[in-house]
Amino acid sequence: MGTVTDQHSNPVPGATVVLRGPLPAERLTATTNADGFFDVHDVKAGIPYHIAISSPGFAKWTSSVDLRPGQLDMLTGIKLRLAEVRTTITVSPQTTEQIATEQVQTELTQRGLGLVPNFYEAFEPNPAPLTPKLKFELAFRAAVDPFTLTGVGMLAGAGQMTGTPNYADGFGGFAERLGANYANQFTNLMIGGAILPSLLHQDPRYFYQGTGGTMSRVLHAISAVVIAKGDDGRWQPNYSEIGGDLASAALSNVYYPEGNEGAGLIFVNFGIDTGIHMSMRILQEFVFHP
Repeated sequence: MGTVTDQHSNPVPGATVVLRGPLPAERLTATTNADGFFDVHDVKAGIPYHIAISSPGFAKWTSSVDLRPGQLDMLTGIKLRLAEVRTTITVSPQTTEQIATEQVQTELTQRGLGLVPNFYEAFEPNPAPLTPKLKFELAFRAAVDPFTLTGVGMLAGAGQMTGTPNYADGFGGFAERLGANYANQFTNLMIGGAILPSLLHQDPRYFYQGTGGTMSRVLHAISAVVIAKGDDGRWQPNYSEIGGDLASAALSNVYYPEGNEGAGLIFVNFGIDTGIHMSMRILQEFVFHP
């Protein structure tokens, strides 16, 4: 006989007690009452019995007993432990698009010096390729970022003071400069950062090197203007950025005033854009960090 309790010494009613002897027929059972008590009669003397006590939600308790003729045995220390709960979780692998989306969401939080949008820098050595949708999202978010708008306004103000291009003086001229500068920025981002990369299957991001000597990193940063990584992970000529700079410079002929048009304007704006991109790559490699 004995009393079954849990680890807090509370009785466990309804627990099943099984005594098994060496032979299949030598099997006796009992059930604990409301107080956790049980007793088993007609136990044969001289036979080694294996005792197993179980209850739903508890781990099985086991012991052994071998009674002499006429012996009454009170079993003690029968405490059932809570059963271990095993949880099986099936993890489905993420798709490449899901991984790329998560990486872009992280990149959209990146800011150089806590201020400059640094959405186009990949610190992952081998990030997932971007879908066209993600390329357009990066370009649009960069185009409407407050820092971008502020920079466009400052350039318009500087142009107003120097009189270049030849827009009229006053608020009307400033508004035209502001619109032209923003058109340059917007078309450059959308064509070079989204449209051409989608059509040519190129990645518009800058891939951080972070190791090696200073000259190695400088060359890596500058070469990123003319060398890009394709969506297949292979390095190739950066047709997207070069084409975006040329296309944006060519479109400026549409809205620049008379006297500031022509092939000269295209190459001047192309050179300015290329120089800005090289400077930005240097900042991304040496100044901006995750």
